[in-house]
Amino acid sequence: MAENLGKSDLLPDLNEVTLQKMTTGELLSGLKAAGEATRLRLLALLASGELNVKDLTRILGQSQPRISRHLKLLNDAGLIERFQEGSWVFFRLAASGSQAALARAIVNSLNPADSDLERDRSRAASVMHERAEAAQSYFKEHAGEWDVMRSLHLAEDQVEAEMLDALGAGPFECLVDLGTGTGRMLELFAPRAGRAIGVDVNRDMLAYARAKLESSQHDHCQVRQGDLFSLGFADGEADAVIVHQVLHYLDDPAGALREAARILGPGGRLLIVDFAPHELEFLREQHAHRRLGLEPAQVEDWIVAAGLSLSSRRDLEPAPDEGAQKLTVSLWVADKPGVARVRESASVQLEGAL
Repeated sequence: MAENLGKSDLLPDLNEVTLQKMTTGELLSGLKAAGEATRLRLLALLASGELNVKDLTRILGQSQPRISRHLKLLNDAGLIERFQEGSWVFFRLAASGSQAALARAIVNSLNPADSDLERDRSRAASVMHERAEAAQSYFKEHAGEWDVMRSLHLAEDQVEAEMLDALGAGPFECLVDLGTGTGRMLELFAPRAGRAIGVDVNRDMLAYARAKLESSQHDHCQVRQGDLFSLGFADGEADAVIVHQVLHYLDDPAGALREAARILGPGGRLLIVDFAPHELEFLREQHAHRRLGLEPAQVEDWIVAAGLSLSSRRDLEPAPDEGAQKLTVSLWVADKPGVARVRESASVQLEGAL
């Protein structure tokens, strides 16, 4: 594998700012961890998507203990990230920091025509195709539920256009979507985010969202299993948080908003999208809605209590001739006090952003 590195040197792929921030020990540790044929193959695979140990043993044709040992070395060196989803553990290339830049530089220096890498990519495509088919089966089983929700309000493209306008053009270095469901919000805002992460408690929904993101090649978008009331993010880590059609399912919406505010950095922005108050009792009985819409004054109280300031609210009302079954969708935008941080790098793909 070493003889199949690209013609360009490795280090020119790392910018000077990153090199200055890395100690000699960090650089040597990262290079040492990557300096083995199987580990180079693992880095190449994880640069293209999230895979678990079972996936990787199938792709590489090696034993689970061997793959696990290589993954531990790469993870300890900060070149990859490890995260748990129930009983499953997924891995992907590190997303931020100097070690992430080193990992990406190593991958970019590999020769894509290398026979081992070509075979790995082919096997990985088969694994991901199987995963996508399983996720699609789950979605088909539950498609009726989403059809009901879509039929109750304005066309989705209209709502999404209003959301894009409300949150703003960014760019957002780290955008978090709480209760991500199918991952649609990650797809929508992907061109405005350097890194976009969706959090949901439902593993089947995460599998569907992951398959969609892989097929659309949004490598900078990820999904995670997590608790909306105890998110695995550092204080102030996010620049933008989206809570789309989630609060009406929760017993404690205020608690979820407090946690959303915690992970927002100074100048960060929160976008809430949910139904205005309504009387469609069947949504509570058949679709597990805890609340029949949200009172504007109540949401504003939650926002203030979370330490945020409300900057705007708008209602998207159905046309008068669309009948009593049509619901109004409300959007709230809140900001965290302080001056937004200046980011050193933002690999934001603004092309195609609305």
